[in-house]
Amino acid sequence: MLNHYPLWKYILIIMIIVVSAFYALPNIYGEDPALQVAASSRNAKITDQTLAQLAQQFEKEGIHYRSAKMSETGLLFRFKNEEEQLKAKKIAESTLGDNYAVALNLAPATPQWLLDMNAQPMYLGLDLRGGVYFLMQVDMEAAIIKSVNTYVSDSRSILRKAKVRYLGSKRVGNDVVIHFKSAELRDKGYDVLRREMRDLSFTEKDDGKSFILRGRLSEAKLKELKMFALKQNITTLRKRIDEKFHGLVEPIIQQQGDDRIVIQLPGIQDTAGAKDILGATATLEYRAVDEEHTVEEALSGRVPPGSKIYYARERKEGSRVITAVPVLLKKRVIVTGEHVTNAQAGIDPDTGGAKVNVSLDGYGGKRMGAFTKDNIGKRMAVVYLETKQETVRDKDGNIVRDENGKPVVKRHTTEEVISNAVIRGHFSNRFETTGLDSVQEANDLSLLLRAGALAAPVYIIEERTIGPSLGQDNIDKGFESVIIGFIAVLIFMAVWYRKFGMIANIALALNLVIIVAILSMLQATLTLPGIAGIVLTVGMAVDANVLIFERIREELRNGNSLQNSINAGYEKALMTIADANITTLIAAFVLFVVGTGPIKGFAVTLSIGIVTSMFTAIMVTRAIVNYLYGGKRIKELSI
Repeated sequence: MLNHYPLWKYILIIMIIVVSAFYALPNIYGEDPALQVAASSRNAKITDQTLAQLAQQFEKEGIHYRSAKMSETGLLFRFKNEEEQLKAKKIAESTLGDNYAVALNLAPATPQWLLDMNAQPMYLGLDLRGGVYFLMQVDMEAAIIKSVNTYVSDSRSILRKAKVRYLGSKRVGNDVVIHFKSAELRDKGYDVLRREMRDLSFTEKDDGKSFILRGRLSEAKLKELKMFALKQNITTLRKRIDEKFHGLVEPIIQQQGDDRIVIQLPGIQDTAGAKDILGATATLEYRAVDEEHTVEEALSGRVPPGSKIYYARERKEGSRVITAVPVLLKKRVIVTGEHVTNAQAGIDPDTGGAKVNVSLDGYGGKRMGAFTKDNIGKRMAVVYLETKQETVRDKDGNIVRDENGKPVVKRHTTEEVISNAVIRGHFSNRFETTGLDSVQEANDLSLLLRAGALAAPVYIIEERTIGPSLGQDNIDKGFESVIIGFIAVLIFMAVWYRKFGMIANIALALNLVIIVAILSMLQATLTLPGIAGIVLTVGMAVDANVLIFERIREELRNGNSLQNSINAGYEKALMTIADANITTLIAAFVLFVVGTGPIKGFAVTLSIGIVTSMFTAIMVTRAIVNYLYGGKRIKELSI
């Protein structure tokens, strides 16, 4: 029978429409200014006691909040206005200290029954909603020290390879200082190092005990190192944000001056998590255990040359706390987190604890393979390093600032041995790292390793919420133009194609609902370029219906029957519509792959809109037409 859909097709279409309407529903509710609190230190935990402590402090200071609740990401307090929110942030930071991340947020006012069914509103971009602003300070001094230490390590390897004996090599300030036993050995070392290390300018000096060769980086090279650290950190921070939010947030990351980075994030819900990820510098180092000497000798003051005392992580076994145990490790690092190409969190089936599956690059795999091949039966330790900043506060809890008004921060690095195991076999590029406290820590560590190491530590020196970058007036005009254009299309279709035009208008409205629902389910970010993508797909959806309706008119003019004309209109226009949409989809895919920021937002909404418009313009309109006209004797079509 012509123009007839089986029952299951109607049920499928109705189910898709109902589900889409349900997941689009959260977007009609507003947002509340909120404060998010999360633990930023392994020693800190969010508990009911933390919530009660803050609630009591807010009440004492006369700050009223709408609601407070515990969530997977920490505590969430909702407020009536931004003024109360900002006051609460200052009090929370003063009360909890630096072991907790306190972040400004905008929490959706979606009813709990919708949230319980995982129905959440889509994100709005900075240009529509505003978001969070971070000003990051890059520690250039640390970047230079790291580079000079690399030169120190390289100088040792070069001299050993050239079989030139030396007494020692170390960093003094920003210089590489190498001691030799005689002037002749120093001259040999100078000849070798001058050829291999062209970035250093060497000078000779004697201290009466040894013959010294001092290598210094030029000002041009120091400037180059600082610029590399800044660019590398921008790249790494972008990767971290993409990893954290699955590429669905469109951040603005820009250089400011010679040593600062500006990061603007649209109104994401987990701002505290983003804040913690941005400033973290966690990484791993794999080192050999010094089994030739005892820890007791090292603790008594006789630390062997080339070794260093570390401490194993404090851990819990039931209600018992196992204190940190000293471990003697070799100073020479086998592999660092810089050589990690991939890292995925998982669960160790033997212990039930968290683990990270690590993959190394070619150089790292070669070093790890060479070491494990020659040291089966010996121990290798995994050192977890994490650098964090603490904002200095006075006795009243206020932030201490320097003469320029900048917050004073102090930094500390935690070095813990999280694993100290016997090497059971030869491995190189792929292996597991265990000893982590929780799955969350494994997830965060794997994220940081995947995104790459920061070239230098970065610290958040300013954080604030920002308004829409284009201004509320421009936003209102943008939405107004979209609405006017949409209504104009509806009127044109209704006047020109009459009843069939109204059917197309119904499909057009459903198309928008489905697009919004998909963006909400993906938790994607909608920006003004994204709205442009939606408007374009609306035009394409109308274009598809125009092709179908004009084909039906042509069939009627050729004297075909009404039922055959409807069938021919849909069947013969289908390939033309498919070809046009597929080519546009390919272009959108290319834009998404090679584009960044707003371009990706445009590509995402355009791609989603193409797929949904194909569904609504063909299947939905055909279902309505079949229901109204299919299998019926009709004298004329309202088209």
